[in-house]
Amino acid sequence: MELNEFLKKLETELKISKNSLHTIRNYTDANKNLLNFCKKLPEKVTIDDVKAYMAEYLTERSSTSIIVFLAAIKYAYSNIFQKDITAGIKRPRKEKRLPAVLTKDEVKSLFEVITNKKSKLMVTLLYAAGLRVSELTNLRTADMNFIEMIGHVKQGKGRKDRIFNIPENLLEDLNLHVESQKNLKQEFLFSGKKGALSPRTIQKIVSLASHKAEIQKNVHPHTLRHSFATHLLENGTDIRFIQELLGHADLSTTQLYSHVSKEQLKKIKSPLDSLS
Repeated sequence: MELNEFLKKLETELKISKNSLHTIRNYTDANKNLLNFCKKLPEKVTIDDVKAYMAEYLTERSSTSIIVFLAAIKYAYSNIFQKDITAGIKRPRKEKRLPAVLTKDEVKSLFEVITNKKSKLMVTLLYAAGLRVSELTNLRTADMNFIEMIGHVKQGKGRKDRIFNIPENLLEDLNLHVESQKNLKQEFLFSGKKGALSPRTIQKIVSLASHKAEIQKNVHPHTLRHSFATHLLENGTDIRFIQELLGHADLSTTQLYSHVSKEQLKKIKSPLDSLS
């Protein structure tokens, strides 16, 4: 089987399984890179070829990158050739890294430097609702319910639906924006010249704004989601409610934010204080 036929079959399998565009791109790229490296027909690739590629290109990469690579190869070969050429390769432990979080003042600074009204509305909604960037770009005007002041995320990560609250501060601007989109006969809440905006467009807006605001952190759209969760925790919101707002299947994923919140840690008194 030639490379292009193999990749086309892989893409078909991924689409049938309703994987996201992000996963489809990552899995096809991983398999393409492996095959270009070992210069073999797909069915001739062995576990030694996979290990050789990993030794050449992945030794300095994170555990997560290695795990995703192996998952991509396993998926392709299990579905197309009914065999797993990664079965004998031990997966590294996933690093437990605390996410970067903005302070409330840094969030304000980020908003203040964005002069474009539409861009500011998008970035503000990312933080206000704790949205993933793909969820923001997939929002449609019909997903907004201004009477109940909620929005609907349809088929988010894990193919789950959930709601988010529309803040009073954004109600008027979002309402006007939705009317504008409807007048332009646009289905998506935020659109570009070719329909829905790409996640990369949002990433560029956030990155440029963080540099302009002189924030000394690695800021990307997901940083706003981390900040949303952390600030809710600092405000005393029950972590189980935060779990639902974020759309986490497992509470342990949400509990990561309890390790991030400096304000919560500051509230803990030393036992020395209770001695007196």
